[in-house]
Formats: sequence, C-alpha cells, structure tokens
Amino acid sequence: MPGKTGMRAGLLVVMLLLAGPAWAAEGLDGKSLSLLWVVPFAGLLLTIATGPVFFPRFWHHHYGKLAVFWAAMTVLPLAIGMGPLVAVEAVLHAMLLEYVSFIVLLFALFTVAGGILVSGNLHGTPAVNTGLLALGTVLASVVGTTGASMILIRPIIRANDDRAHNVHIVVFFILLVSNIGGSLTPLGDPPLFLGFLRGVDFFWTTKALAFETALASGLLLAIFFVLDTWLRSKDDAEPKIRDKTPDRDIKLYGLRNIALLGAIIAVILASAAWKPGVAIPFPGGELALQNVVRDVLLVGVALVSLWITPGPVRAGNEFNWEPILEVAKLFAGIFICMIPVLAILGAGKAGALGPLVSLVTQADGSPNNGAYFWVTGLLSAFLDNAPTYLVFFQIAGGDPAILMTSLAKTLEAISVAAVFMGALTYIGNAPNLMVAVIARDMGVKMPSFFGYMLWSFGILGPLLVLIWWIGY
Repeated sequence: MPGKTGMRAGLLVVMLLLAGPAWAAEGLDGKSLSLLWVVPFAGLLLTIATGPVFFPRFWHHHYGKLAVFWAAMTVLPLAIGMGPLVAVEAVLHAMLLEYVSFIVLLFALFTVAGGILVSGNLHGTPAVNTGLLALGTVLASVVGTTGASMILIRPIIRANDDRAHNVHIVVFFILLVSNIGGSLTPLGDPPLFLGFLRGVDFFWTTKALAFETALASGLLLAIFFVLDTWLRSKDDAEPKIRDKTPDRDIKLYGLRNIALLGAIIAVILASAAWKPGVAIPFPGGELALQNVVRDVLLVGVALVSLWITPGPVRAGNEFNWEPILEVAKLFAGIFICMIPVLAILGAGKAGALGPLVSLVTQADGSPNNGAYFWVTGLLSAFLDNAPTYLVFFQIAGGDPAILMTSLAKTLEAISVAAVFMGALTYIGNAPNLMVAVIARDMGVKMPSFFGYMLWSFGILGPLLVLIWWIGY
C-alpha cells in the first residue's frame, strides 16, 4: 500500500484501540464496542462499490488483496489490544461456523449447476424472457437461488446478446431468480436455511411466505414484460447488432448433474435431521459433527460433478472459476469485517446501535413487525442477509416454537425482508455478485455498485412499501 494509506491504516488501528475494551472473557462483548469498529466494514463496502468503477484494472487483479487489507483492519486491533489468541478465536468462530458452510454450499451448487448445459439458443422476445424468468423463479426454491442462477443466467444472456438494451434483463434476473424465487423453502435462500437449522419447520416457510412471494413475483414479471416490450421495440428500430449465438433448437446436456443437485438437497436435509450430539471443539467454538459431514459430502458431490461432466459441456457453459473465486475472496473479507458489526447488533439496545435495535420493540415490549421488516431488510442488503436474519431471529426471542405460532408475523417479517431485500445490492446475497460477474464476462455492461442500487431501489422499493403496507 502507498505510504499515506499505510499511515491511515495505522491511525485507524490506534483509534480502534482507544475506543475502549472490546472483548470480554467469554467472547466479543458487543455492549462495549464503539461505532469505530464499523469503519473497516464500511471501508470494504466502499471499496467494492468504487473499485470496479474508478480503478477497474487494479481491482480485477487485486480485489483479494483489498479484502485482506480491510479484514486486517478488523483483526489487527484485536490482536494488538486483546492478544493474538482473542483475534484467532474471533476469526475461527466466524470462518469455521459461518463462512465455510456458506461457501461450501455455494461451491457445490455453482460446480454442479455449471455442469448442466442448456445448448442452443432462444430468440429473446418479451414472452420468452418473461417465461425464462418465471421458470427460474420457480426453480430457485427447489435447487436454491445459486443453482437456479447458474443454470439459467447464460441461456437468458445468450438469448438477448443481439440487443443493445439488455442490462434490465440481468437486473430482473437478480431480483427474481437470485433472490425472491428462493422464498418458499429453506433450500431456496441461506437465511431460510439457517432458520430451518434452528428449528423452523420445513414447510412453515412455504405457507407463511406464499402470498408475499406470489405478489412480488407476479408484479415483477408483469413490470418486466412491459419494460422489455418497450425496450425491444427500441432495439428493433436501431441498427441491428450481430447475433453472436444464432437461434438453434434447445438441447440439455449434463443430465447426471441434475441427480447431483438432488444429492445436494438430500445431504442438506439429512444433516438437519441427523443429530448425533457429537461436537468437535476448536478455539472459539465447536463444530457439530453433522455439519462437518455435510460440508465434506457437499465438496464430494462437487468433485464427482467435475469428474463425470465432459469437458465440452462445461466449455459450452463458458464455465470458469472466476465468479466463485471473487465471491469467496470478497465474502471472506466481509465475514471477518462483520464480526464487530454483528456483535454490536447482537448487544441489542445496550449496544452502540441500540437506537436502531430499539425500533423493533413497542413500548409495551411487543415486537414492532413493520420495524422488523425494514430494519432486517435494509441491513440484509449491506451485511449479507444470512447473518442478519440470524441476529434478528435471536432478537425476536430465538424460540422457533413461539416464532412459528404466537410471533409468526414477526418471523414472517424477518424472513420476507431478509430474502427480498437481499436483492437490493450486489452483496446482499451471494448469487447477486456471481450473476453480475458472469454477465459482465459475457459482455453485458452491468451497472456499478451504486448504479445497480438505483435499479433495485427504483423497481423493488415501491413493491416493498406495498408489502409492508398490506402485511405489517
């Protein structure tokens, strides 16, 4: 790093050390953390937002190093002020209990879905595009938002690669296939999977979120059809762009990977049902045996996919590791930088973000479901929706039996908000960034971090207000 950047980093370390003791004997004490501990996380988000826009070449070659830099700005103050063991425990807790399972599931879905080739090409008419988005929205709750996104993003881009106006197609794809479509089962989206592991019934999600999912999906598909029809007419009136992938009959290859997607689903369900009561301790926590076995099996499924899938199938998908590598590196930094942020939130009203947390509770102590909806959702957009869901699940009491009955509306608000508003930024849900990277690699001029937010807030914002007004 240049000299000035190093000086600023050093100054930041000193400021954080002066911010007061941050770690109690039993772990990170969110009650004693000042808001200065949010600075590295904010810095990483700002870097992700501005890097591809203002220094794209440097970003492409060094985004991993930038993520490491901001992660170090979280870990170094802990190591210097509280001792290396404290820093090691904090990082191991975040990475082994949260990040590893998160990225292993994404890796498995990315690898297996990347071995399913939809060959040929459709002509991207408004009706065809809307149909593909609808198909992906349904698939997302069956094979996960990552699986559905990886299967369909390339075919829908190829169907429209002769158009000047195609950015909106990827934006709506992220909204519907990469997020909202995963609302109906715990397999669909990581926050709901965490709730399932905490004891929420598998089909509670299907029943509780069905209305909001149908409303949001139906309205977004209708809006998309109107917008795509208008933009298609503009494309037809302009000079033709050479179609890089002419229309051909659709064929499906890599069918054995569909069985492997089923294996991923079976492994996840089995890990939730199997409770051997065995834990593997490590500094900072312990790993449940069923989770270790699940992650090993998921990696195994991915390796089997690589072994049995013919090379031409992946080549036809333009499969490469860059999207998952970018997500893995950036989210490793995000998970580490989120350590103090989530601790502050977890401290509830006693933490530095107490005024924000207090919004979710009425004067009489009952939950304010409307506030749960907005606070959970907006934080999910920037903190990643899975850990944010878990924080507010705990703030609401953390008892699944109560949350599914007398506080069902509260859990519904948390669930809808985490899944839907994960679509508001590239980092709200992991498939968002993967889809954006793939689209960019395929020649789509994707908007910047803030440019995408203009799209997402402009399209999804009014719909979120409607859902809040009707339901909470």
